[in-house]
Amino acid sequence: MTTKAGTTRAAEIGTSFDAVVVGAGFAGMYMLHRLRGLGFTARVFEAGGGVGGTWYWNRYPGARCDVESMQYSFSFSEELDQEWNWSEKYSPQPEILAYANHIADRFDLRRDIVFDTRVVRATFDEAAKRWQIETDRGDRVSARFCIMAVGCLSAPNRPRFEGIGDFKGPVYHTGEWPHEGVDFTGLRVGVIGTGSSAIQSIPIIAKQASQLTVFQRTATWSVPAWNEALTPDYLKQVKAHYPELRAKARARPTGFYFPYNLTPALEASEAEREKQYEEAWARGGLPFLGAFGDLLFEKDANDTIADFARRKIRGIVKDPATAELLCPDNVFGCKRLCVDTGYFETYNLPHVKLVDVSRTGIERFTAGGIVVDGTEYPVDAIVSATGFAAMTGSFDKIAITGRNGLTLAEKWRAGPRTYLGLASAGFPNLFMITGPGSPSVLASMIQAIEQHVDWLVDCLGHMRDVGASTIEACVEDEDAWVEHVNEVSKVSLRSTCSSWYVGTNIAGRPRVFMPYIGGFPIYVQKCNEVMSSGFDGFVLEGAAKTNKPPEVRLTERWRAPLDMEVISPAAVAARRVPVV
Repeated sequence: MTTKAGTTRAAEIGTSFDAVVVGAGFAGMYMLHRLRGLGFTARVFEAGGGVGGTWYWNRYPGARCDVESMQYSFSFSEELDQEWNWSEKYSPQPEILAYANHIADRFDLRRDIVFDTRVVRATFDEAAKRWQIETDRGDRVSARFCIMAVGCLSAPNRPRFEGIGDFKGPVYHTGEWPHEGVDFTGLRVGVIGTGSSAIQSIPIIAKQASQLTVFQRTATWSVPAWNEALTPDYLKQVKAHYPELRAKARARPTGFYFPYNLTPALEASEAEREKQYEEAWARGGLPFLGAFGDLLFEKDANDTIADFARRKIRGIVKDPATAELLCPDNVFGCKRLCVDTGYFETYNLPHVKLVDVSRTGIERFTAGGIVVDGTEYPVDAIVSATGFAAMTGSFDKIAITGRNGLTLAEKWRAGPRTYLGLASAGFPNLFMITGPGSPSVLASMIQAIEQHVDWLVDCLGHMRDVGASTIEACVEDEDAWVEHVNEVSKVSLRSTCSSWYVGTNIAGRPRVFMPYIGGFPIYVQKCNEVMSSGFDGFVLEGAAKTNKPPEVRLTERWRAPLDMEVISPAAVAARRVPVV
């Protein structure tokens, strides 16, 4: 039952499914594909008018992935790997969306997806042991399993600036960009924020706008992408050894493979560090953080890479005052490292101005501009690059009620609580794909999605094998996992600054480090151990007693040995946490 964008349809009332999936991004699509493989009936509800998730919504100028294309793709199908050709080192949004649509078509997924439909309520019926799902289009269906594939960065953060209703021009959010695009030619444009979406879009907007004013609260670390076209020979070479590349990536802390230098920065001479940093800068991208092995563990080591990056910024930006404003003063890599093309160079253009709002903030909007510290900056259009309510924002939009009337919002009031980022005690048969408490945004997202879906499918298959009606996380095991996630986060310098990792980009949110920073393979090993032990930490209601271990259907490929070459001695001493 697929619907096209903008079409009307009758509400679906009373239909029963084995599973309802919320979201048709990469997670929702892969979950649907694997549910079919189990012979389960499923319905996917998607708020957008098409598949693709974050790549459906984020169409701002310059949007592209920061993981190299050949690894930012599904790995479950060797045929898919071989037939799809990426054109650039870092895929642009239109190409990633085309890839998502190719997957939907190739695996005939659309017939079970309902578009332009937002799930607003999910309630667990304790007597029937089923989830009752309601949407904003009047649908009311039920399912044994409710699977949240809502994404980690899919709930835009829209700060309520004073006077925003007075502004006469358009206000765009990078996370909800008009599909027809925006032409800023000849306009005075204001960009609020200097995170990833701003860093990608500012150089392109600057080429069109007559005047560009950037309002910066916090300077952001960014390294050059050195993006380039992928040659046929390169594609052929990678594809000839794709399975080996995938296996190596699964064993790495980030879930994707790149060269890594284990040597501690503090053991290298100043000349050796400079040479290593220059070589890593020349390669560009997120692997820059792999220049040395102790950069996210030792503050003195981190200071060396931060000083190097500041020198690069000062060498690029000609105006000294602007250059200093663009130099971050926090830990390098504490917030998500950005990857850019010509970002810092853009501030050398005569029509581009940087405004510091770190001290006074934006006072208000007027009919024709933005006021900061008593000065009005005239603008014709505003781009709000203010990010997302990360990790939990999409859950907040749905009224989720579990046992005894407990709502997920109430349970998570002091911060999200999950077991393995997959489930939450009190909410039987409710699953999350890349939920808080899992590596998610600290790993390659598509690999994290695949691992979660494969684990869930093996879990659901086991429930069917033993006749279990429900599965629910145990409070004690959930508490222990939450404590472990928090303790592990303290090992890395990433927990030391305010970022969307800890929710501090949203006023009033509790400060909690939400993703699991212990590394992708360590996490996968834990998931495998839970499954092999008969789903230790979960209660399976109605299951027949058996000594037979759960059948491994899809998770075999995730049972890879840990790549100990990328686990530092310091990390091993700290609960065997790998470098990330």
